[in-house]
Amino acid sequence: MAWLCNQGGNASVNGSGLRPDNASSPCDASAPPPPVLVVRNELVARVEVAVLSVILVLALSGNLGVLLAIRSSRRKASSRMFYLVKHLSIADLVVAVFQVLPQLIWEVTFRFQAPDFLCRAVKYLQVVGMFASTYLLIVMSIDRCLTICQPLKSLQQRSNRPYVVCSWVVSLLFSIPQVFIFSLKQVVPGAYDCWGDFAQPWGARAYVTWITLAVYVLPVIVLAVCYSLISLKIWRNVKLKTQREARASSSSSSAAGSLMLSRVSSVKIISRAKIRTVKMTFVIVLAYMVCWTPFFVVQMWKVWDEHAPEETAAIL
Repeated sequence: MAWLCNQGGNASVNGSGLRPDNASSPCDASAPPPPVLVVRNELVARVEVAVLSVILVLALSGNLGVLLAIRSSRRKASSRMFYLVKHLSIADLVVAVFQVLPQLIWEVTFRFQAPDFLCRAVKYLQVVGMFASTYLLIVMSIDRCLTICQPLKSLQQRSNRPYVVCSWVVSLLFSIPQVFIFSLKQVVPGAYDCWGDFAQPWGARAYVTWITLAVYVLPVIVLAVCYSLISLKIWRNVKLKTQREARASSSSSSAAGSLMLSRVSSVKIISRAKIRTVKMTFVIVLAYMVCWTPFFVVQMWKVWDEHAPEETAAIL
């Protein structure tokens, strides 16, 4: 957007009625250059508001529905799996309320319309939910891996509470840098926004890379290892059952054969129940990867490519 000198010698914005606070200064050669005025693309802003609104409604309704379903099912509410699902839903609600909702309001107002302490609190809570949902998903995947690959050891473990508490504590601690990086700053004369202050030129790159590794890359590696082990164990189990069923069918006329067939059938039912929980967790992991991959790709592009457009994304 070009700055022009009008007939009165004052500075104005080409194609807009907006003026900076010092617009009355004369446009002569000795005058300092006028400040850069940031004007957003309103069409893109409307699309962002619409998308964030849909995400907010789906996240709130979906996770509240899961919590209500767990609450109404007393028999399942005490199981380890449903305990993990409950906390994962709580973490997703934290993301919806403290990340999506503030971002939605921010897109509507364009500038952060709140004091400095709320700026720091919002940026802190935005990352808490992101860390918590990631690490709880890791705990859930490891739990399913142990249940399938080492069932006896899994039965000895009565509760996942220590791992859940550890996930929340680590999330709260890892989010602390947000409080010191972000604050309410004057971005143009008379306009304030919640802005990050990074050491130049490596600060933003180091921080975004660290968040990407801690929230996306390393967790995805752990999840991939867990589900590779689960897939291998299920494949071997199915192969073994097929061999047992073939032997049982060949001797089904005898009492021993009937007993073997009954045992195979009972084991098969238990395995189906376990596989259902594995499928559910796998769908959650797949949704996690699909949703977060574009975000972190754009964030890394933003800080590592000097020619990346300014409209790509805000840094975390």
